[in-house]
Amino acid sequence: MINLFARPYRCAEIVELVSDYLEGSLSKRQRARFEAHIAGCEHCHAYLDQMRLTIELSGRLDEDDLSDAMRSEFGEVFRRMREEGEI
Repeated sequence: MINLFARPYRCAEIVELVSDYLEGSLSKRQRARFEAHIAGCEHCHAYLDQMRLTIELSGRLDEDDLSDAMRSEFGEVFRRMREEGEI
């Protein structure tokens, strides 16, 4: 059963969870919260679509393929683009 009183994810959390979501490693509860956020946030939905396309174009992308610096940079780029209204 999904806890309807669970705090919704914030965009920054979605960025951190997108790899786990795409790999199917989120719990049912996490997946439901993730999908609820994606359904109502066009920016995070666009980010998810971009990640899917990146994986499709580059082959299988594992979390281990990204350094901590790369993950941080991707998150910062996304936040900056969102703040500037680019996405």
